[in-house]
Amino acid sequence: MMNWKRLIGCSSLGILFLLSNPALAERITIGIGHQSMVTNTVAGGIVLEKLGLIEKYLPTDGDYADAEYEIIFRDYDSGPPITNQMMAGNLEFGVMGDYPLIVNGANFQATGRHETRFITVTGYNRQGTGNGIVVPVASDVHSLEELAGKRISTPVGSAAWGMTLKALRDAGLDGQIAIVDQSPPVGVANIAGNRIDAHADFGPWSEVMEFRGTGRKIFDGSEAGVPTFHGIVVRKAFADRYPEVVEAVLQATLEAQQWIREDPMRAATQLSEWTGVAKEVLYLYLSEGGISTLDATIKPEWVEALQYDHALLQEERNIPDLDFDAWVDDSYIRSAYAASGLDYAADLERMVTPMAQNPDLSPAQIWFADEGIVEYESVADMVAAYRTADSEGREVYSTYVYDHHSGIKMFGKAAFLAEMPDGEVVAFMKRDDSLAYVADNGGEMIALAASGDESLAMK
Repeated sequence: MMNWKRLIGCSSLGILFLLSNPALAERITIGIGHQSMVTNTVAGGIVLEKLGLIEKYLPTDGDYADAEYEIIFRDYDSGPPITNQMMAGNLEFGVMGDYPLIVNGANFQATGRHETRFITVTGYNRQGTGNGIVVPVASDVHSLEELAGKRISTPVGSAAWGMTLKALRDAGLDGQIAIVDQSPPVGVANIAGNRIDAHADFGPWSEVMEFRGTGRKIFDGSEAGVPTFHGIVVRKAFADRYPEVVEAVLQATLEAQQWIREDPMRAATQLSEWTGVAKEVLYLYLSEGGISTLDATIKPEWVEALQYDHALLQEERNIPDLDFDAWVDDSYIRSAYAASGLDYAADLERMVTPMAQNPDLSPAQIWFADEGIVEYESVADMVAAYRTADSEGREVYSTYVYDHHSGIKMFGKAAFLAEMPDGEVVAFMKRDDSLAYVADNGGEMIALAASGDESLAMK
């Protein structure tokens, strides 16, 4: 006969053993919601996935000695669906922009049961470049004021939407321009089809339209005076239970950022294959002097910007309150820095801001199909080299210059170029700036190509 007392005793011991070893044969799911098409998020999503970086850092000893990991990446067009999936318990991490980050934190706190923590930044632009307002390339509109009485589309609730509201208020145009809610792909298609007067979007969509030759930027996010950045949130319950796993994800993110910085041309080419975004656009963002700065630290300036954005969201969208002191938690990224042998304090103090006529950057570049990136000592030299290549039938992927006034990197074909009597060529983002410079200094506006056919800005 079966000894029931002995069986019950063995079962009890087994249960106690399992309870005392929570990670024994435990399956830990790491679900990450990201946006591969958004350049500032790639170090927290697509690069981790394609290079298998998280696996390198996951803990495998102590309580995790027998843990089994399942890493799931889910790609989205925007931040709100990521938050929805996190609230449903289907994702542990979310990579998104500043406005969606705030909505995430506020909505979680409002439940009174679950919360998230803002734990790192994946990429930023101190001035706000990356957000921009674009008109169809054939439009005769060159300023916000000329949009009065017209329509502008934007993904409502995004950083680009917030920039648009502030820009219109600052210009005294609040209520004079109709705002239409449109996703990035729809807005981009409508600009190409000349079905909307203007479209405001986050990176890299303005530059995608410029590169395709369908849109022309009339307002850059830097003019609104609010930084833009993307970062990572994690469900607090997951972070409390598996802090070492959170640290591993952040160590992987630090390596992803370094991988991009080491060779931006390689990274742009590889990312283009993974995401479908043109490599020329990605290089504009990720190269030295480019739009994105890859820095994981949570700077006081970012918290201040988030507080400003939260106030705007409460006014316009009636989102819940957010306890920033509880929500912002840099302890995990500090631990990841230490484990990676990096200096958090030094990076926290470092701030990259575009500088007009920056002496540390070459004024112009050409990306040749056969030679890669070539730097030039002047915009005039680049224009001459481009025209020579054009006449010889040599393939050029793209050209890059910097706005004379702001130091913002942009496509050479999207710039308004002013040639001075002495042969110097000066690049501008805005047509009126170029015209004013010519009026003050003589010379004339020129196209990048001798024929003018390749000059997006001059069309």
